[in-house]
Amino acid sequence: MLHNIIFFQLGWFACVLGAANHYAWLGVLASICLLAWHLVASKNWISEGGLIILTMLIGFLFDFALMSLGWISFAPLKFWPAQLPPPWMILLWALFATTLNFSLNWLKTRSLIAIILGAISGPLAYWGGSKLGALKLIEPSGAMIYLSLGWAIVVPALLKIASSIDLYTNLHERRGS
Repeated sequence: MLHNIIFFQLGWFACVLGAANHYAWLGVLASICLLAWHLVASKNWISEGGLIILTMLIGFLFDFALMSLGWISFAPLKFWPAQLPPPWMILLWALFATTLNFSLNWLKTRSLIAIILGAISGPLAYWGGSKLGALKLIEPSGAMIYLSLGWAIVVPALLKIASSIDLYTNLHERRGS
């Protein structure tokens, strides 16, 4: 569990500081390495990989909506459409997915705490990213309300999805499928 927390934080800083200093590829590379290590170390890399992909899709849509509202922006990257969340941000969602069955596993049965932690920690992460220069909060009030409400929903929802995937995987492993 401690490795999971440390690796997530390392990935977060690599992505945010890399983007803030015009080395977004550094965060992408670090994230890919951390994700590969996570999948190799996982008991069931297929279900864990599915959770990562689903979380990336949800995160992409979440951030795309925030950008479409005009409340947040990211520095443009060469060879990447400016109207889409950047790859390093999408990979931050992938890194977050690696915490769901490990360091955040204890939240799966504590929905109220998951809601509260999501409502606080999600906006804090974006605010921290903006203070470090990785993104810009164009409309801070609207963005923070969106982030707080959104993360209050996303965190418990992703934990439920992770539990469902675990349940499905365990049932199939018991049946020998």
